[in-house]
Amino acid sequence: MWDDVIGEPEGIRSPECAWRLSGHCFRLSRGCCYIFLSVLVAPLLALCLGFTITNAPIADILIVWAKCEDEIVRGFVIEREKNQNRLSTPKIDGKFSLRASTTGMILMDNVIVPEENLLRSVEGLKGPFNCLNNARFGISWGALGAAETCFKIARSYTLERSQFNRPLAANQLIQKKLTDMMCDIAFGLQACLRVGRLKDEDRANPQMISMLKRNSASKALEIARTARDMLGGNGISDEYHVIRHVMNLESVNTYEGTYDIHTLILGRAITGLAAFAG
Repeated sequence: MWDDVIGEPEGIRSPECAWRLSGHCFRLSRGCCYIFLSVLVAPLLALCLGFTITNAPIADILIVWAKCEDEIVRGFVIEREKNQNRLSTPKIDGKFSLRASTTGMILMDNVIVPEENLLRSVEGLKGPFNCLNNARFGISWGALGAAETCFKIARSYTLERSQFNRPLAANQLIQKKLTDMMCDIAFGLQACLRVGRLKDEDRANPQMISMLKRNSASKALEIARTARDMLGGNGISDEYHVIRHVMNLESVNTYEGTYDIHTLILGRAITGLAAFAG
């Protein structure tokens, strides 16, 4: 199992035939760490909320993207077994979202990375940004999958649940909500499919993927919240799973770029003017 971390650990230097990494690779607010996680053995999504790093406590290998002394970003393979006393990944408890995976921090103190563990095929931000774009594209599909599940649960529940001798689904408001949910899912899936085909033709760009991630995550969260409301008190029961999707989608709406971040990315693409520093 491995984690992929984008950051700027302190004190990277190259003595003879090795690299040395130090620092606290978890302070996003101070520009010390921009985090991307991926898992080799399962298609789990990354949780990038400040210092929360998916599967950090159990990862054997970590890929760290860091800015070196020459100001060039490079990728490093860190092996836990060879850095037992220099690398720690304390677990973070108390999550209400994405509970299927463990979460922790990554703390490094003079971690030694041999020369052969330097990723030589890419330099600069191209490598990590390519990871981010592919992750965002996958998230766009996955979020709509959760939304579709919530839609199906809400449809089934309102057809089976009767009040005043008629099913809930016979009411106008219920039918409108189901219709809105179905349309949002269908439009979102068609957009993902189109961009996927453009990716196959090497014609997709990051702005398209920002549009997908922004739309899929926000619409899926809205659909899940609506489904929870349609189930009434049962909407918070683990028997129906809708509340689980609501809590997970709250995280999905945040990681790999929030709704607002992708709004600014698209705004810059539309106007040619950046509304953020740098």
